[in-house]
Amino acid sequence: MTDLPFAADLKPASREDWLKLVDGVLKGAPYDKKLVTRTQDGLVLDPLPPRAPDALTVAGRAAGAPWTISARVDQPDAGAANAQALDDLGNGASGLTLVFAGSPHAHGFGLTDADGLGAILDGVMLDLIETRLESGGFQGREHALAFADVIATRDFDPATLSVSFGLDPLSDMARAGSSPLPWADGLSKRLAESFGILRGRGFTSPILRADGAVHHAAGASDAQELAAVLATGVAYLRAMEAAGLALEDAAAGIELALTADVNQIATLAKFRAIRLLWGAVLREAGIPARPATVHATTAWRSLTRRDPYVNLLRSTVAAFAAGVGGADSLTVLPFTQALGLPDPFARRLARNTQLILLEEANLHRVADPSAGAGAVEVQTDGLAATAWELFRTIERKGGMAEVLGSGWWRSEIAEVAKRRAKDIATRKEPLTGTSEFPLLGQEAPEVLAPAPVVEPAPSDTALAPHRLAEPFEALRDAAEAAPTPPKVFLATLGPVAAFTARATYAKNFFETGGLAAPVPEGFSSVAEMVAAFTASGTAFACLCGSDELYGTDGATAAAALKTAGATVWLAGRPGELEASLTEAGVSGFVIAGGDVLETLRKAHTVVGI
Repeated sequence: MTDLPFAADLKPASREDWLKLVDGVLKGAPYDKKLVTRTQDGLVLDPLPPRAPDALTVAGRAAGAPWTISARVDQPDAGAANAQALDDLGNGASGLTLVFAGSPHAHGFGLTDADGLGAILDGVMLDLIETRLESGGFQGREHALAFADVIATRDFDPATLSVSFGLDPLSDMARAGSSPLPWADGLSKRLAESFGILRGRGFTSPILRADGAVHHAAGASDAQELAAVLATGVAYLRAMEAAGLALEDAAAGIELALTADVNQIATLAKFRAIRLLWGAVLREAGIPARPATVHATTAWRSLTRRDPYVNLLRSTVAAFAAGVGGADSLTVLPFTQALGLPDPFARRLARNTQLILLEEANLHRVADPSAGAGAVEVQTDGLAATAWELFRTIERKGGMAEVLGSGWWRSEIAEVAKRRAKDIATRKEPLTGTSEFPLLGQEAPEVLAPAPVVEPAPSDTALAPHRLAEPFEALRDAAEAAPTPPKVFLATLGPVAAFTARATYAKNFFETGGLAAPVPEGFSSVAEMVAAFTASGTAFACLCGSDELYGTDGATAAAALKTAGATVWLAGRPGELEASLTEAGVSGFVIAGGDVLETLRKAHTVVGI
């Protein structure tokens, strides 16, 4: 690159040059607190890590090979599911993911009857695509054998088919919090038996799956998801070995599955790290090195019901990261998945997201393009090291089945979920369209059927899925269910330039909870403000202005509004004025960095929700 003529006169920039510019922006603020990121896994990430010029590429998907665009088939009606599958395959999908109703990926829908697989797959050229089964409820064996029966009725050689049967009883155990049989003497033996039956029927592709989705949906960090996948895969290797199967054959029969989320670099690093980790497992087991088969699904927990169009951006970032990170196949959840059963339009966008990344952006043309990039290498190494140590802890405690049954693993994930929930509540981790920049009155896109209410598993050890947006969505739901649309009167002080910043902040703040807060043009006097408040039809007012105006006019305005029957809050930190403002009638403060959810719940109480 230094030999290029157009770059010959550019002076190389050093880290010190960059830091000088940063110091000018920070104006004395500590660099460590403002720019260094600390992840839920305890990784400390500098914003400008050095390049890693000697880094090796992580062997993943074959260079130049596109990942498989695997479309969900989750329509409960067999005829509609068949039409869905044929439409997806006819318009760009190169694989199908058959989602059964009991699967952690079902989200309230899914195929209900394995006996209907023949009708669902009617007309599908199974020898030209990749097929994946996502079961649940300990029914993986039944679904796998039903699929094998369908193949037996058609002129296909099972050895030539690309199919992932997805037997994953430990994920079923994690989701249910219990199992019908003990792992050591029951489920593991049944799993090995199922493996042998399918191999005996001629299938050579992956039969087992170690899937991180149930852990991620329950709140797991990236390292926790990696460790769970690793520990699950090792448990399956041990089960196959105990049944007399060669470890090399067992390893070839396992697919790994991870969640692609909205943090692009973290997701990219996670998909690279799982290959490094699985390679380490194979070395420790004395198994010849072979690339892992890795599937990606975009994150359920990051989807929102409010302003769901933002989910298109979320899934694009996630798909980009998984594809560049080397995923062999990818399923993008349609942007309306959290609202209900997606219609053809939402499914088309899920396909086209990947088609554009492949056919227009050509992301698959280069193998591991992020190799050597400092930010990616630091996170890859950090995640791999953290996940490995956590995996070793799981092993010391008896393995994945043991930590699931004891509840220890659930408590570990719950701790991370709790910390993340705090970041969501304080908007340290903002949710665009939900906790930030809400759009009241937005019409929801169409779905084929509304999402059903899914009852949580009763077990204390079950990993229950949740979406990050749910607490804010509950506030919006409650506000919209009120007999009269709730609203807040923004009592602006002074000229537009003095109140715009805080009034805009307050409007955004209250509307995340479903409380309409239109910004007025301004008032020439306190009397005019009080008159406008009286005509507004609400008993809730929030003062918005500059610190200077709070000092000169805040107490007077608060007292006048209180006399007019208002519950008065103030946008901003009161500082030394708190005592005088409180005495004048201010009973609440809207501040940046506070617990937004708790403050909005109090606001709901004020307006009678």
